[in-house]
Formats: sequence, structure tokens, C-alpha cells
Amino acid sequence: MTKAIVKYSIALQGHRTSISLEPEFWSELKRIAVLRGESINNIVGQIDNSRRGNLSSAIRVFVLEEVTEKLNINRKL
Repeated sequence: MTKAIVKYSIALQGHRTSISLEPEFWSELKRIAVLRGESINNIVGQIDNSRRGNLSSAIRVFVLEEVTEKLNINRKL
């Protein structure tokens, strides 16, 4: 089952750009931003500054790492 990829517009360093993500990754990225009290643009900017490859892929890895970290914390409780 393949999920549709959607283009989302964001601002990075004052420039508009678009990223292509599955809606599930976008929703989780928004949830992470809310929990951190940060904007999506700010979080994506941080990801952009430290990435080595494609921005959309880097965002997916970031989201996966955040979810995995949360799961690991919950398992320790």
C-alpha cells in the first residue's frame, strides 16, 4: 500500500521552498513542533543545517529518530 506524497511549502532562511512528504510524516513533524514549542520552519531549518542528503529524507529520518527515542523512553518507565 503506497501513500501519496504531498508537497508542503515552508520558509527556510527567508526563502520559500517546498518539501515532499507523506502526510503521516508531516503530521508527526507538526506534533513534534508543538511539543517543543517551536515552529515547523525552525525545526526544518535545524534539520537543513545538519543534513547531508535530500531534505525530505532528512526530515523523515529526524521524525523516525524522535519517535524511536520516545518509544525507548517509554519502555524504560
